[in-house]
Amino acid sequence: MADIRITGRMVNFSRITFDTNDHDVIRQQLSNILNEGSYQGTVVIIDSTVEQELIALIQLLVSLGLQPMAVIDGILGDEARAIQFPVLPADQPLQRIKATAEQVAIVEKAAPAQVSTETKKPLNNNAVAHITSYHDEILRTGQSLVQDQGDIILKAGMNSGSEVIASGNIHIYGTVRGRVIAGAGGHAAARIFCQSLEAELVSIAGTYCVADDIPKHVVKKPVHIYLNEKQELEFEALEL
Repeated sequence: MADIRITGRMVNFSRITFDTNDHDVIRQQLSNILNEGSYQGTVVIIDSTVEQELIALIQLLVSLGLQPMAVIDGILGDEARAIQFPVLPADQPLQRIKATAEQVAIVEKAAPAQVSTETKKPLNNNAVAHITSYHDEILRTGQSLVQDQGDIILKAGMNSGSEVIASGNIHIYGTVRGRVIAGAGGHAAARIFCQSLEAELVSIAGTYCVADDIPKHVVKKPVHIYLNEKQELEFEALEL
């Protein structure tokens, strides 16, 4: 029997982009974010738009309960290679676009939700904003629509080479040919609904499936996608 075995395993990970190298600021802001969700032990990819002391940054993330796995090639690439830390290729640039409209719900953590379209600021320390983004036009190749505080509803479809990313649920009333990423940041209860599934990739809370592995019986069909009790993607054909 061989002494080495190679097997596959889905790993949940999140990408953290830093626009500052002030580690006191990073600690404060990350601590606030991590206190709002279940991120303990999350595997993270490091990206930065400014120079960083990489070893110190890695130690900071570990102290906050995160598990740095690699850096995105760029500003930190050479520093990572010097310490033999993994480096991932830089992404092809996508144009981040604005949604046609947004609706903001101010949600009290210990009380029913209150709806507001006038402000995105929490009412108090026990309230958070949940935002639903609505987009009327088809997402074109090279475009990215992101909502990191709630859900996204696409009233049209999306072309290959486009992506939609939401911390919550994603509803697409058209053909999906790009990348659909729900539950970004680890929200395992997030779900994806679409009119016709031809996606390049679908992901919920870091568990993903590429086009070749999508079950054939749901391709080009209306589909509901969610994580089951084993944290595996379930594809449920919908009868419309």
